[in-house]
This record gives sequence, structure tokens and C-alpha cells, in this order.
Amino acid sequence: MLEEELRNTIQGGYRAFLDSNGLRPRLGQKQMIAAIANSLGSINSDAEGHRKAGNPVCVVEAGTGTGKTLAYLLAALPIARHRGKRVVIATGTVALQEQLVNRDIPALLKSTGWDYRISLAKGRGRYLCPVRLEQCLDSVTAKDSGQFMFEDEISFNPTGKLIASYRAMNDALQTDQWAGDRDAWSESLEDSDWRPLTVDRRQCAGRRCRLIRECCFFNARDALDQADCIVANHDLVMADLALGGGVILPPPEDTIYLFDEGHRIAGTALNHFAGSCRLRTTSQWLGKMQKQVDSWYELLKDAPEIQSRLEKLTAAAGDAEKLLGLVYPVLEKSLAQAGDGDAEPRWCYPNGDPGEDVRELAGHLAQTFGVLSTLLEVLSDRLGDAMDEPHFPVPRVDIEQLFQQVGIWQGRTDSVLKLWCCYAREDDLANSSPYARWLSLEQQAGGVLDIQVSASPTDAGGLFRENLWQRCHAAVITSATLRTLGKFENFGKRCGLPADTAFTAVAGAFDFARAGSLSVPDIGADGSDSKAHTDALIRTMPELVDWSEGTLVLFASRRQMEQVYEQLPDACRESILLQGQWANQEIVRRHRATIDKGAGSAIFGLASFAEGMDFPGDYCRHVVIAKLPFSVPDDPVYQTLSGWLELRGVNPFMELMLPDASLRLHQACGRLIRTEQDTGRITILDRRIVSKRYGRQMLDDLPPFRRELN
Repeated sequence: MLEEELRNTIQGGYRAFLDSNGLRPRLGQKQMIAAIANSLGSINSDAEGHRKAGNPVCVVEAGTGTGKTLAYLLAALPIARHRGKRVVIATGTVALQEQLVNRDIPALLKSTGWDYRISLAKGRGRYLCPVRLEQCLDSVTAKDSGQFMFEDEISFNPTGKLIASYRAMNDALQTDQWAGDRDAWSESLEDSDWRPLTVDRRQCAGRRCRLIRECCFFNARDALDQADCIVANHDLVMADLALGGGVILPPPEDTIYLFDEGHRIAGTALNHFAGSCRLRTTSQWLGKMQKQVDSWYELLKDAPEIQSRLEKLTAAAGDAEKLLGLVYPVLEKSLAQAGDGDAEPRWCYPNGDPGEDVRELAGHLAQTFGVLSTLLEVLSDRLGDAMDEPHFPVPRVDIEQLFQQVGIWQGRTDSVLKLWCCYAREDDLANSSPYARWLSLEQQAGGVLDIQVSASPTDAGGLFRENLWQRCHAAVITSATLRTLGKFENFGKRCGLPADTAFTAVAGAFDFARAGSLSVPDIGADGSDSKAHTDALIRTMPELVDWSEGTLVLFASRRQMEQVYEQLPDACRESILLQGQWANQEIVRRHRATIDKGAGSAIFGLASFAEGMDFPGDYCRHVVIAKLPFSVPDDPVYQTLSGWLELRGVNPFMELMLPDASLRLHQACGRLIRTEQDTGRITILDRRIVSKRYGRQMLDDLPPFRRELN
């Protein structure tokens, strides 16, 4: 039950915000505030503040324009403070993070007079490491750029322009004009130019570092410790949970999580806990590692203890390299089952089971890489101790560089170890879905073929149940699209939500019937016949699209998108921005600039343009959906999970493919109406949505646009 004082605080904050900004209350927004406040208010805690009763998860579907951000902030911030908890907002995109920190939250605090400390949390890789910057500049000064290795495959050999940028960064740090945040640096930097300036957690000496006072990452982390509300992203939350929780972000037990763009969290979790390695590439890396160890050996002649550890490291790396050589032909036989006709040979193990022989080999590999991982961990700890010893016989700068190098080796070793442990484990198919395990043939530089070994969980629900829902004080999940086929059931299964989760769908903000229309013209073919459908798109597109306005054309496959583009008349192609020609953000910039000039522009895009993109007003008057967005049936994760469902007597099309496609279609249609003033039309060029029974279900799941169905 929500205390009266808290209820008054929330209601007063809402009135103050509306009055300050000259706004009227929105029904859906009020419903969302009430749903979240009541859910959080129902949680009971013991004397230590630990949740002892009450449902920890609240799910709210609220369409674009509801004002979700204001709703969850108004409800959660006062309750979190009253309970002695902290708020972590996790978004799916950088754009929403920046909007929250720079616009939405400051506007709320200014309007209400509330006093909350807000901080933006980013991964370590977004911050410059002062020690690495110093090493880069020292290397430049020594004119040894071509030889200095910061990572195993990347030579540090900067251009004159890049050296000037590094020196400008150093000057900005020294004069407190920059805090070392990549996103705040005035110039755009390629990943390959930024990477030499950063470290991961294994390469970081932490509080032992001689430049800890200047550490950009730790200074940012200190700000997190003081924050009432932390804005992060889904990936950072998953990274924290993978480390046990409370390592990067506050402990789950002391946190109220707000997952915005929540329809993405299951996919993000699967991607985060997936892994892969290439056999020949890994063997080559192990060989290079042995040579790098040898190059350090002479330098450490006055530190025989560390020399001894390096000798053991060389032997263990050699053992791992030999064993990988033995496993290659075994996996090559498995991959041969994919068939010669496949353009990209890939073998997905049925039900995720690689078989006893592969499992046994994987066990040996896991044991061997486990030894290597242990040796690296012990060596890293010893080097860390050496940095604290004032009279250690090896210069500290050399120990720092070796410590960083060992951290790189650790990261790669642990990743490979995790993969082989997964292959060595036999799944309990009676109680949980299997891991997907598959092989693919990839091409290295120089055209040499290599086998890539991959694995991924197929069910994010177990990950969430174990790591989050059972531990967190509370969580709120919201998005414009969480229901599929009118129900929350599919989303609840995918995320492993507790049985007593509170689900709410609030009133939408837009009059879709007035704002837009939806049509499904007959173009002579549907999406079930790829060739005929592509030919029909090529014939139809020139007349269907108004090339003088803003248009978004969404495809389900890159191949079809490129085939249609290549065969359109030159006059049409002049107005098209094709995904892949430029980075997505550059395409958005060019599209907006063209529309601003009063000309027409059409974006041909894939799934990444079907969600998260914001094209209000003239930037998008027409959304064309070429084909219903069903998953590719041979995707390894889908293939493994569908096989397991079939064994249990479940129809994978109805359980997996149809709900996913319905959600994607809803997201795609959501690109059209972004504000109350927007108008436009949606055209779906796949007649299955009106001719098939499942298509009608998908159609009924869309916003209530005016229907123009032939």
C-alpha cells in the first residue's frame, strides 16, 4: 500500500510539471504513474531493507506519445528515496540515454523542485586511460610507433593527425577541460584510433595505478556512488549481472530498475551471454602469445619468480595450441554435414547436442584453457603486487605494460574457456531449453578458411530469474510494444517473469485512425515466393513511392533490398539512401538534410531502421514494409529452440516465429506517427497479412490506422 505522503509527493510533482510546462494531463500517463506507484508501493521490506513480500516486477506497455519517461520517474524516484534504494534506468539506445540525462530528467527536476543526483553510467571502454595515453605519447617520442603493440592484432602506428589529437587530449585533461569521456570529445574518432587509449577491467590496475587520481573511469565511478539515479543501458546491466551484480552498478538488492525500450532486453541478454572463437585464429594467437612471453623473459632476468611463471605460461599456451590442432579435423567432419550447396556453410547441432566425442574433446580443451586461465590470474596478481613494491628490480613502467598485456591474454583466454565449458556440458533437456551450438566456415585475411565455433543460450528467462528478478528490490519494464497478438504471455516467457508480475497496457496518446492509413495492395506475389515477390517489388516500387517526400522502405533481408535497389531506374536510385552505403547515423543525417531542403528522400533499410529511429513530420510520410518480418528459419538459436519445442509437442511457428514477427511489424509501423501532429500512410506489400489466418492476427495487433484493404 502506497503511503499517503508518497502519494501526495507524486501527485504534487505531476501537477507542478504540467503547470510549469503548460501541459494537460494525459490519461495513459496517469494510468502508468498509478500502475508503477501501486506496484512499488506493494513491496514490503524487513528491518534491513530487503524485500520480503510483494511482486517485484511491473510491466507497462505504453504507446509513443504517452510520456513514459515522466511517468516512471515521477513514480519511482520518491519511492526509491523513501525506501533507501537507488534507481537504475536502463535504455536500449544511446540516443535515449542522452535524452534522459540532457533533457527529460533536468526538465522534471526544474519543474518540481525535486533534488536528486543523476549520473550517466558507461562502460570502461568509453573512458580514456591516462596510463595508456602516456604510453602512446612516449612511444611517439621514442619513434618506435611501428613496433609498440597495444593489442595482439593491432600495431600502434598513428598518423600525424592522430598524434596531434592525442596531444590535444592530453592538454585538455591537464587543464580540466575534458574528463576523458569519448562521447564528450569534440572530434570523431574511429574505434581503431580510440582503442589504444582504453583498457578493460583485467588490464586496469585499479587503486594500485600510479595515475589513479587522474583516472577518468574511476572519477566517473565515484560520481555513480553519490547518485540517486543512474542512467545506463541494457548491455551495462547485463555486464554487471554477469560479474555477479553490484560490481559496476549498485547491488540488485538495493536497486529499483527501470527498463525503458524493454522489448529489447531478452535479445540483449542472449547476445551478451553468447560466445564464439575461430580455431586457426585462436591457435595463431596462442603462438603469438608464446613469442610475446619470450620477448619479456630477458627483460625480467632480475625477477626470477616472474620468469618462472612465464615459463609455465609458455608451456600451457603450447599445450592449448596443440590440442586445438587436434580438434580441427573433428569439427571439420561435423561441418561437412552442412552440405556443399550452402553459400555460407554452417552446421547447427540438433538440439544443441554436439555428441559425446565432441563433448569429450571440449572437456579436455576446457581443462587446458582452465590451467592457462589460472596461470594468467596468478601472474596478474603477482604483477599487481610488484607495482606496490618500491624496490622491485624491474622498472614500474615495464611492469605496467606486462600487466596490461596479461590482462589482454586473460580476456581472450577466459572467453575461449567459457565456450569450451559450454560445449563440454550436457544440457538438461527435461527441465530447460538447450544452448544453441553451431559451427560455421569463415574466411580469414588472405582467403584462408577457418572454423568458427559458437554457442548461445536460447532462453533469456533463466538468466533473468537467477540473476535479477529473485534479487532486485523491484523492476519496471516499459515499451510501446510488449504485447504480441494482444497478450503479454510471450514477453513474460521470454524474460522469465514471475507468475505474479503486474501487467498493464495504458491508453495510447494518438488518434491513429485520423493520423494515418494502412493499405495492403495486391502486387501479384506475396512473401512466400522470394523470387516472384522481389520481381513484383521492382515493378511496383517506382509508382508506389512518392519520390518527392520522406519515405522509409523496410526489408526483411539484405539480399532482397539490394536486388530491388540495383534494378530500380536511375531516377529512383538518386533519391534512395541504402543501408550499408554509409553508417546508419550518416544516412539519417543525409535524409534529414535532404528533406529540410524541400526535396524527397527514401531510406531503404533493414531491422535496425524498423525500431528506435525517430522521423517526425515530413521526415517520414510513408512507411513501406516489403515483407512480413519473420525470423530466418535456419538461425541457430531459433533452430535449436524450435527443435526442442517440437520434442515437447509445441508448434514453434506459433510459439516463436509468429509472436516475434508480430512484434517486429508493430515496431516498423511505429516509425510513422511520432507526434500528435504527424500524418502519413503505411503500405504492406505482403498479401499474407490478409490472406492467411495468422496474418489477420498480426493485422489486428497493429495500431488502429484507417484500413484500406483491397
